[in-house]
Amino acid sequence: MTTQLPSVSFGALNQGMQVGQNSGLISAEFNLPPERPETPPQPFATIPFSRDPDFIDRGDILDQINQRCSEPGARVALVGLGGLGKSQLAIEYAYRLAERPDIWVFWVHAGTQARVEEGFRAIADAVKLPGRNQPKADIPQLVYDWLSNERIGRWLIVLDSADDRDVFYGPTGDDAGNGRPFATYLPQSRNGSILITSRNNDMAFRLTGRRQTIIEVGPMVQTDALTLLERKLGSLSDPDVAADLIQALDLVPLAISQAAAYIQARVPRSSPRKYLTEFRESEHEKSRLPQYDGGDLRRDGGASNAIFTTWQISFDHIRSRWTSAADLLSLMSFFDRQGIPRWVLKPSRTVKDAMWAGHQVEAGGGKTGDGSSATDSDRNDHAGDDLNSAFEDHMAMLRDYYLIVADKVGEEFRMHELVQLSIRRWLEASGQQETFKKQYIKRMAASFPTGQYENWATCRSLFAHVQAALGYQPSEDMAEKWATLLHNGGWYAWSQGRYEIAKQMLGRSRKVREKMLGKEDVATLNSISMFAMVLSDQGRWEDAEKLEVQVMETRKTKLGDDHLDTLTSMANLASTYRNQGRWEEAEKLEVQVMESRKTKLGADHPNTLTSMANLASTFWNRGRWNEAESLFMQVMEMSLKVLGLEHPDMLLSMANLTSTYRNQGRWKEAESLEVQVIQMRKRVLGPEHPDTLTSMANLASTYRNQGRWKEAESLDVQVMETRKTKLGDHHPDTLTSMANLASTFWNQGRWEEAEKLQVEVMETSKIKLGADHPDTLTSMGNLALTFSNQGRWNEVESLEIQVVDMRKRVLGPEHPDTLTSMGNLASTYQNEGRWEEAEMLEVEVMEARMKVLGSEHPSTLTSMANLASTYGDQGRWNTAELLHVQVMETMKRVLGSTHPDTLTSMANLASTYRNQGRWKEAESLDIRVMETRNTKLGPDHPSTLISMGNLASTYRYQDRWEEAEKLEVYVMEISKIKLGADHPNTLTSMANLASTYKNQGRWEEAENLEVQVMESRKTKLGADHPSTLISMGNLASTFWNQGRWEEAEKL
Repeated sequence: MTTQLPSVSFGALNQGMQVGQNSGLISAEFNLPPERPETPPQPFATIPFSRDPDFIDRGDILDQINQRCSEPGARVALVGLGGLGKSQLAIEYAYRLAERPDIWVFWVHAGTQARVEEGFRAIADAVKLPGRNQPKADIPQLVYDWLSNERIGRWLIVLDSADDRDVFYGPTGDDAGNGRPFATYLPQSRNGSILITSRNNDMAFRLTGRRQTIIEVGPMVQTDALTLLERKLGSLSDPDVAADLIQALDLVPLAISQAAAYIQARVPRSSPRKYLTEFRESEHEKSRLPQYDGGDLRRDGGASNAIFTTWQISFDHIRSRWTSAADLLSLMSFFDRQGIPRWVLKPSRTVKDAMWAGHQVEAGGGKTGDGSSATDSDRNDHAGDDLNSAFEDHMAMLRDYYLIVADKVGEEFRMHELVQLSIRRWLEASGQQETFKKQYIKRMAASFPTGQYENWATCRSLFAHVQAALGYQPSEDMAEKWATLLHNGGWYAWSQGRYEIAKQMLGRSRKVREKMLGKEDVATLNSISMFAMVLSDQGRWEDAEKLEVQVMETRKTKLGDDHLDTLTSMANLASTYRNQGRWEEAEKLEVQVMESRKTKLGADHPNTLTSMANLASTFWNRGRWNEAESLFMQVMEMSLKVLGLEHPDMLLSMANLTSTYRNQGRWKEAESLEVQVIQMRKRVLGPEHPDTLTSMANLASTYRNQGRWKEAESLDVQVMETRKTKLGDHHPDTLTSMANLASTFWNQGRWEEAEKLQVEVMETSKIKLGADHPDTLTSMGNLALTFSNQGRWNEVESLEIQVVDMRKRVLGPEHPDTLTSMGNLASTYQNEGRWEEAEMLEVEVMEARMKVLGSEHPSTLTSMANLASTYGDQGRWNTAELLHVQVMETMKRVLGSTHPDTLTSMANLASTYRNQGRWKEAESLDIRVMETRNTKLGPDHPSTLISMGNLASTYRYQDRWEEAEKLEVYVMEISKIKLGADHPNTLTSMANLASTYKNQGRWEEAENLEVQVMESRKTKLGADHPSTLISMGNLASTFWNQGRWEEAEKL
């Protein structure tokens, strides 16, 4: 048995007893002096940052933290993208908690194991844990044991930047040598709580164990972001610029603070406006400015204050572990930041991606689980499963790091714009930008379809990403795919009425294809053709015609006269001819196209039906409405059978048929069909689609023709506001809707409102479309019409002469629109009593229309009626009668005896009979017109009321006062209700009734009405308006008849 010797102490000179040679072991025990007892401190806080004087209390986040941390043993996590203010929230909460004297608050940097160990050591030192200075002391265990002791009171530990799983769940290799993960040293005692900040949602869940205690921190709300900027910069002189700036910075707190630091460092050379301007200048500036590191004492010393560098940490962390996930994020950085579809990102057998190469299953020699040889099909299935599984893992990882955000169903993702920029900047710096740009273009070209109706849902979901691609000029080996993508994108944009962006896309596509493939390649011709269609829709018909002729001739040479693409180019050229009023040329081409398509494709093929509809449209423009209706009806019936009720082409054929009904005065039929079309277009295309809005505008026009002006106005306003929102204030379709609303105002006698809109339309058209654009000239003509109702003849004449001259120059002297403007100028001469000038113009218009349109075209007949009216004004009743009879008989034959224009011609002839004193013949016609309008339009329609007034006038000429009075009272009362008390037609009816009273010697009643008419006209039209002067003359006549000569003379 070995006896333990007492400890031996050797002096400084090593003197004393010396042991001789001993072959056994010598054991020496060294006892350190005992630790001096330390007094445990009172609870305190170890927060390594000062409190932020500019802290913004963001909603109820701090309340949520407080509530959840108050639960026994709570673990709460703040998770989100770097720079969103997680640590700042934790700092503020820690300070608020530290204000209580009975709570310990500890801060641990959790970015690396070394930092965590350092944090635990700091806690042990701060609270003076016994044994902490022993060489092999297990510091985390000592801290764990101390925190688990409920007698120490309440405590909070903040684990800041706990992003890396290996830090807490990997082996520690600590001095104690036990290798336990740090996560096992986090106590769950009832008296303490742990607050975690992390960029990794999965990590937060591992540390907390509950999804319910994870608080997601996103960008600031706008009001908080503005407050932060104001606290950093002081008073904001331009709140709108400030609001734009914080939105440009995605409402990210660190980016806003960083921008403020940049601005302050450069005052007065910089300001929010200058920063925003620089930021928006280019992607280079967007990338440069957020790299500024302004310094922030409340951020961990190892963390950068530059927002891009902050996000780079997460990106680098993912790339170092999962390269394919980082590659996926790199690809996503080229998309538009919102609405990135899952299905476009997923691995595809049709799109070979380098990023998935590491996940491919080997092509040969594989074995199945039971040891048998795997077939190619088996291997492909397993490869697909592996790829999909890897894809889902990677997407989950990117979501967990908050680099992307999924929608509610997980089918679309979005990214912060600055995150995308930071990734693209990294790719550029590392020389990988072109690689992922190619991947992006390849995927988008394979995913984005043509712009046909069947593909609209897909196109809609991807279109923003095609717009993003517009700015990515690719390398030569990817140029063709890029051109295809832009061609299809431009096609879709054109179908949606987005002409400017369509023109940009198609122009770029055309340029690339011409360079890569040549000007006569099929794909190049497709781009040129589509580009021409956009120009045509913008009213640039000459430019469109040149391109369409070029395409047509090339296709005839390369493909043949009856090739389907050749026929399409012929149809497009015919459409441009139609817009130019060159209807014979259009018809000739359209007949050729229709017959060829019938032969090549069959009578019921959709393309054949389209050609039939185009021909019908030309018939319609030529006033051949029966032929147009017949063709439109055929198209509609076959479209229903071939395409189905809700196909856009079917709805278009229905809409075309309504226009034919409308021109035939069959307004109830037109209305019924238009309502159906609107309802279906809203359902199929959406309530804001250009075609839906066109249908609504057409229905408003039908209401206008029926005198239902309030309903028309309501629709006109709705269409106008929607177009302003969707297309912009200056889009041609928006201007058209404004002109339509002005027309509705005009019909209601609201001439000032009509004029205001018409002036705006005219001035905007001059700027946006050009002074000689057809739409600009139309707007000038509309304004002139409003001036004429106000008796402003000099202004009317000036505008109309300009319109005539420009239309002659731009469209040609025989274009239908040119002849219309000449007819309007003749009407102005007529109103001014310049009958010879009016007659000369009207004869010229009539003869030109006979030559261009034919003697039976409605416009030709209108010009004949106008000439007859001028003859009547000159007292040339017999000549006028001959023309009126000819017009009436032709209209009966061509349009039908109940067509509105036919009824107008009958009323005109009745007026001529009246002026000739042929009362019975006038009365007979007046009654027929009134009764037909009563049946077709209703007793309250403005046209019906006018015909009743005409009949009353005929009765008055025959001294049939009671019959005249009965009709006139009815017309006046209904006009007051339907049109308003001060509408021009109402005032005319009051004047007519006053005339009847006067003829009966009922002077007071006549005077009362005439005073009302005169005062209303003075207010509405002005004291010098011809109608006002007429009413003053009528009142003067009444005074004279009563012997009130001074009052009469004064008037």
